Amino acid sequence: MVGDDGKSKGNGPKKIPITSPLYLHPSDNSNLNVTQIIFNGENYEMRADAVKNGLDAKNKLAFIEGKVNEPESNSDEDKLELVAWRQCNAMLKAWLRNVIDPKLHPSITFSQPIKDVWDKLCERYSVGNAPRVHQLKSELNECKQGRDSVVEYYTRLKTIWDELANYSKIEDCTCGATVSIAKEREEEKVHQFLMGLDSKLYGNIRTNLLMEDPIASLTRAYALILREERHASLTKVKEDRNKAAMVA
Repeated sequence: MVGDDGKSKGNGPKKIPITSPLYLHPSDNSNLNVTQIIFNGENYEMRADAVKNGLDAKNKLAFIEGKVNEPESNSDEDKLELVAWRQCNAMLKAWLRNVIDPKLHPSITFSQPIKDVWDKLCERYSVGNAPRVHQLKSELNECKQGRDSVVEYYTRLKTIWDELANYSKIEDCTCGATVSIAKEREEEKVHQFLMGLDSKLYGNIRTNLLMEDPIASLTRAYALILREERHASLTKVKEDRNKAAMVA
């Protein structure tokens, strides 16, 4: 007999509790993708965070953190946990393979425990904080709208902002500096977003936004620019129809 906590009662067979990292849900299988982001050798930190988040949702993060080691089989209970550990270890290696570009598979040894595989990936592909932050800031300075739509341009910016935020987190404090720093960063994003826009299309509305005091929030600036783009698109469609009618 098994209790609500997944542990056995009486003389019934022992089972792995559902709250244990060693427990595999019936829906877990080797084809599962814990994240939709495929690691191709670039931006290791961002993709590692996505994988860890997916494993955390599956209650398996402890494996790559080294908190769940291979148990010794000195008793029947230990043998049960040993079998469960090996099954989970094999399953996690399959999940990790699924989110790594197949081109990288030959260079990765998956025969080791998942903790060792994870550490080797980190050692090989993690470039460190300072070089990556420098690279991201360089990409941020060069990020311009070009021929992209407003949505595509904003998405590129947000991807860089989000990864930078992982390297430079704001520490909580009681002096109010946290709020001030967060506000300053938000205003900096507004300036970066407006600076990279196409000046011919959005020069006037950009000037209006910059003249506001206090400056518009990033959400409001993005919404106004997006509305301006849609308005310009509708106007162009009407003009094209009028020209076609005149020709006809």
